[in-house]
Amino acid sequence: MASRASRPRQNVPELPEVETVRRGLEKVLPGRRADRVVVTGRRTVRRQSPGELVSRLTHRRFGLPDRRGKYLSLPLDDGQVLVVHLRMSGQLTWVERPAEVAPPNHTHVVVGLDDGSELRFTDPRTFGEWFVTDELGAGGLPAIFDLLGPDPIAEGLSTTELAGILANRSSALKTVLTDQRAIAGIGSIYADEICFAAALRPDRPARSLSRDEVRQLAAKLRSVLRAAVKARGSSLRDAAYRDLMGELGGYQARHCVYDRAGEPCRRCGGRVTRVRFGARTAFCCPDCQV
Repeated sequence: MASRASRPRQNVPELPEVETVRRGLEKVLPGRRADRVVVTGRRTVRRQSPGELVSRLTHRRFGLPDRRGKYLSLPLDDGQVLVVHLRMSGQLTWVERPAEVAPPNHTHVVVGLDDGSELRFTDPRTFGEWFVTDELGAGGLPAIFDLLGPDPIAEGLSTTELAGILANRSSALKTVLTDQRAIAGIGSIYADEICFAAALRPDRPARSLSRDEVRQLAAKLRSVLRAAVKARGSSLRDAAYRDLMGELGGYQARHCVYDRAGEPCRRCGGRVTRVRFGARTAFCCPDCQV
């Protein structure tokens, strides 16, 4: 069996990573026109034909990028919206001088912009997707976003709102935190880090939290995600996540429990453990998380 050091964990983009990409797009995309769109990955464009995406996107100018959870929303000047989801291994990069940088393997969509730069979407596992829609919901965001729970950064998440989400939920706390219909944007990395920061076991029944514990969880949920956004997200050993400019994130240096099984707890000195509950796993310190 491969050792822990030789078995890199999959870097699946979560809210902080996608927000970092959105902020990068905000600097280079508004006002730019899509002069050329090339789709070579049929699976990446699966809600509509590649030809339809190309025709609906070509010659359109981009507005101010938005986000809900792990989805990017890129408004177009005709009222439509381009939706991009990185999912497990998608990377969205901006290349200022594309003639000098060959597209990497598994590049499935290329958008040539009117200033000569390119947006490139690379996705080895092909779970990510692009589609253009004119079906809009609240706030001009794609209607599909209405299926998601509140976004803790874009919309905020109060103690009262979080208490309502957790109430009567017998499933594990981590399971609820990573349910995109309950709260948008949190995945395995930040669920573990949030539970640690709040000193709560990730496998506790969600409904077992007291009001004070929910208050602490709400505060730590916001602070962990904001700190991760400030550090431009987390890049794990596989270095699969990079921001729009191809740079690594920095929050992985501050991980307290995620992927640290067997290492000392940075709060109490105990041992970080990987716990299993149902089909899920989580990293936590059983000595100081209750």
